[in-house]
Amino acid sequence: VQLQAFGGGLVQPGGSLTLSCATSGFTFALTPMSWVRQAPGKAPEWVSGISTGGGGTSYAPSVEGRFYIYRDNDKNTLYLRMNDLRPEDTARYYCARGGRLIQNSYSVGGQGTQVTVSS
Repeated sequence: VQLQAFGGGLVQPGGSLTLSCATSGFTFALTPMSWVRQAPGKAPEWVSGISTGGGGTSYAPSVEGRFYIYRDNDKNTLYLRMNDLRPEDTARYYCARGGRLIQNSYSVGGQGTQVTVSS
């Protein structure tokens, strides 16, 4: 199983980024997926989850209305569009199998991608 997140970077407050997660080694189209982030010195935080077909999505209150999760099952790729970024969004972002809802378990993979929001 491989999960490779990329697309992070340095962005000013109010800016946007789109993260991607390329996957392999499992049946992506049959697996709920999610994004999880971790800031230095803090516990991992579930950010968003999506159902297998993409029709069901959920978000942490801190990102609701600003972030959008979607997926392309033909490309085995998960995405996270992040708008109106804030300094508190600064973290390393990981994609994970499972975690369709905040109460669901998930399995993080890969090195993640760093997002830094700063002026």
